[in-house]
Amino acid sequence: MANGQWYPPEWPDRIRALAAGELTPATPKRAATVLLLRDGEGGPSVHMLRRRASMAFAGGAYAYPGGGVDPRDEHPVRWAGPSLETWAERLGVPDPAQAQAVVCAAVRETYEEAGVLLAGETALSVVGDTTGDDWEKDREALVARELSFADFLDRRGLVLRSDLLGAWARWITPEFEPRRYDTWFFVAVLPEGQRTRNASTEADRTVWIRPADAAAGYDRGELTMMPPTISTLRGLLSFGVAADALDAAREQDMTPVLAQARLDGDELILSWPGHDEFTKHIPTGGTG
Repeated sequence: MANGQWYPPEWPDRIRALAAGELTPATPKRAATVLLLRDGEGGPSVHMLRRRASMAFAGGAYAYPGGGVDPRDEHPVRWAGPSLETWAERLGVPDPAQAQAVVCAAVRETYEEAGVLLAGETALSVVGDTTGDDWEKDREALVARELSFADFLDRRGLVLRSDLLGAWARWITPEFEPRRYDTWFFVAVLPEGQRTRNASTEADRTVWIRPADAAAGYDRGELTMMPPTISTLRGLLSFGVAADALDAAREQDMTPVLAQARLDGDELILSWPGHDEFTKHIPTGGTG
């Protein structure tokens, strides 16, 4: 392949089935993921993990910490930053509870998978080192869903710092994919005193990498990524410091991106509106 775009071999058959009315699209599950940034020589770097090759979905692909919304993410939490109503409008969801769930999922998954927690004892503070045994016990309980994020914050007297997140993009898995997610992408700056680690059972490697280097690796076909990953990564290329990306998040277009497939003569054309680089032309008689 000319680049590192992840492209499952079963997609052409599923696209044909969808076009023929033989496939009922699955309802996408809500999810959130975070582009965690830190400053370094030559500009900011982003924290990425490589999904284990054994994973059924996007095995071997590079991604960001993230995952599905837990229904309990809607439970009331101590909150700092923009109001839930403001977040609901920004995220394009119908009510404050859903907005909180998406933001909570972003913060919770970042802690579960990278050990980084965007919360503090006050609306103006952030916790420091989170690597002690007591922290790890709580993190594991969150992963096992034995502890809700709301109870975790409450027990520790912590306030969720929603102001440390910036909504960046929203992508919805194509209708022909059986595992579908409605995913909100956020940016955040690594809090002072905290450090990342590979705490995810789904990843075999984590890296801090400059967006330009990661994009170049993708372009050479050396790093595999899904379209939303490389798209959001390219969106970071112009920033000289991490804080600038967080500031720029306020102006990011949050219109959901959903792939479209159409039949044109003897080929299927798969495209992501507004993202021409991902367009695929698939012969109808073959498998892509």
